[in-house]
Amino acid sequence: MADQPVTRLHGKLRKAVRRLWMKYAMRGVGGADNYERLDLAYQLGDPWNMESPLEQARFAATNRIIEQAFGRVGSLLEIGCGEGHQTQALARLAGEVYGIDVSATAIERARLRVPQARFAASDLAGQPWGDERHRFDLVVACEVLYYIKDIPATIERMRHLGKACLVTFFAPALVRVGPHLEGIEDLHKDWMQHQGETWLVCWWRNPG
Repeated sequence: MADQPVTRLHGKLRKAVRRLWMKYAMRGVGGADNYERLDLAYQLGDPWNMESPLEQARFAATNRIIEQAFGRVGSLLEIGCGEGHQTQALARLAGEVYGIDVSATAIERARLRVPQARFAASDLAGQPWGDERHRFDLVVACEVLYYIKDIPATIERMRHLGKACLVTFFAPALVRVGPHLEGIEDLHKDWMQHQGETWLVCWWRNPG
């Protein structure tokens, strides 16, 4: 019992260190394609606290929507896979899983976390698994678009590569991301909520 206060203190210190480091590492990242600073964030393991109950709840809610909308898919490409935390969840819904992230550090950890998936340290334009139209059954970008400078070009690239697409982003990013999705035919939307946090989920099937 005497160890419990010490354990709580250590937990608080870890959270404080993470907050300070991320405040420094993420300067100038939003909407800027700043790959170097994104990689800098991964000098800490799990810099976005993806193992937290909050993020795990988001993964589960995203999977439920994917399963309801598309069922199990043959192949899935995840943009901005980070260290593979959400990849683990997505792998339950796909026969083949591919993940890209601009951080080589994150990709090394993702390969260890999800060895059955294929990963590449790359942006979307440079993904190495083929450029043919509708190469993947589903392309997802979860909590990624607000870091990207050219959102319309990214969405267009997703539409080229995927038979279907899904994106999620937290509510404060709606002003920046939302308008770029409104012109998509057959666009569906839903909200995810957990512990006071809210995310918008948008998904669609691409014609032809």
